[in-house]
Amino acid sequence: MAAAQGAGSSSAGPSGLPGPAPGHSSSSTAVAVWEWQDEFGRWRPYRGNVCSYIEQVFQASQQKGQRSGSGLVSSILLGHADPVLAPYVIDIPSLTQFRQDTGTMRAVRRHLFPGDSAAGQGIVWEWQNDEGGWSPYEMNVCIFLEEARATNHQRVDLGPMGYNYEVDFVAQVQTNKTTRFRRSVQRRLDAPYPVTASPAPLHTGAACSCQQCWLNSGTGPITTRYRHSMINFPNSSSTHQVSSRTASVSSSSVGFVPYNKPTLSGARSTTRLNAQSTLALPQAGGPSTGLSASNGVSAPSLPVKMPKPSKVNQALAATPTEPETVVKKYLEEVKGSPADEDCIICMEKLSSPSGYGDTCESSTIKPEMVGHLKNCQHSFHMLCMLAMYSNGNKDGSLQCPSCKTIYGEKTGTQPKGKMEVSTFPQSLPGHKDCGTIQIVYHISRGIQGPEHPNPGMPYTARGFPRYCYLPDNEKGRKVLELLRVAWKRRLIFTVGTSNTTGESNTVVWNEIHHKTEMDTNLSGHGYPDPNYLDNVLAELAAQGVTEDCLRQ
Repeated sequence: MAAAQGAGSSSAGPSGLPGPAPGHSSSSTAVAVWEWQDEFGRWRPYRGNVCSYIEQVFQASQQKGQRSGSGLVSSILLGHADPVLAPYVIDIPSLTQFRQDTGTMRAVRRHLFPGDSAAGQGIVWEWQNDEGGWSPYEMNVCIFLEEARATNHQRVDLGPMGYNYEVDFVAQVQTNKTTRFRRSVQRRLDAPYPVTASPAPLHTGAACSCQQCWLNSGTGPITTRYRHSMINFPNSSSTHQVSSRTASVSSSSVGFVPYNKPTLSGARSTTRLNAQSTLALPQAGGPSTGLSASNGVSAPSLPVKMPKPSKVNQALAATPTEPETVVKKYLEEVKGSPADEDCIICMEKLSSPSGYGDTCESSTIKPEMVGHLKNCQHSFHMLCMLAMYSNGNKDGSLQCPSCKTIYGEKTGTQPKGKMEVSTFPQSLPGHKDCGTIQIVYHISRGIQGPEHPNPGMPYTARGFPRYCYLPDNEKGRKVLELLRVAWKRRLIFTVGTSNTTGESNTVVWNEIHHKTEMDTNLSGHGYPDPNYLDNVLAELAAQGVTEDCLRQ
């Protein structure tokens, strides 16, 4: 959805249609929808089958707790519902979705809707993104649209829902009320969301301060201990939704499947990780046209061939990458009784064996061994860190899942390509005192390497070349130089599942936001944006790309 601008606080719906003001239904039949919050502050529903599994575990835990007096289950492994979601764990006490291989955390909430609503019938409304795929509206918008359609409205204003759009049911289009830009919409039947008993009148509108909203929304108070530092929480005050022009986005931002990297097998699953195996990375450099640095950074007017290996590969050749060696290099074993806290990788107590004891083999690292990282001092089961590393890029680096401190030099899985840079005098909105830097990324389709999700299978490269823009000032040039480093380290793109089309085995952005529009910042991907340069510097630093890299 290109521009998701708020449209005031009015609660009036279309003529004859009840608006989304806070209200409660007297029906006791409810469906539970579990949602995660994206980086724009919008709530994204998990698919119906995933919600059914989450709700089943949640309800079973509640019933067990009522019988025994014990607390709720502490975590839910989403890989049990969908193998694609194997890296994800929902931490119930903090209402957090935790991604085990990167440490990214996102808010989670459980919201109840009437059983006769769109959610109860499995009806999902979607808008067509720039790449031709379909992205779902958040659930309360789906319900709002379905109610309008059921009452024979031909058109509905989404302003009361926080969007600057109108939806025409006859033409099946969404129109931006400011720009008049139009997108197709569709109504799709999916699996119904799980039925659950509602202990109180159901909420049918926006969240309020009633007990049901406090208990069933992730925005309510956390009554149990708060486990983790929420360093990656999105800005909940933002009103943007993701469009296909999103030029980054963490992999968690995809509508129903928030993951686009090789999956990390869930704890106690049937797949076994062999910690002794290593996979060599493909050559990132090699012959290229243009003034090429590693992986094809180029200035097109100066063709120079670079036949020798890149610095990244030279560094990898000199860096131990054997999984057990890497883990022992950066973690010190904790002697004696470990602290009474959880390992945030497997969600088991550190005083208990690793949850990966059945899935990760090691001759020297035992499931009960606990270690702390040497700089940040965060503690984990050493076997959990071994499992995480063994399922990753195996580049000789480790990243703390808690604080994201990087040990060693992190590299990614970006396919071979070319990065071109040029400048021109036209200014970007918000940067009238300087010209513009244009970055063009070129990546072609190819065959996946051993570090990709499906080695040996083809991958596609949609939308290339991709054009991105920076202000040609001091900070913009610093960002450019750091992006060059990120490109050399193969961190800007990866092979995974498209956030917008759902296509798998395709080249996608990889957690470093780019501005792909020069102006008209209705989509969030253009200018003006006074915080963009600082934000992207923080994202680069989270990947281990800092000013220190420029001094090496």
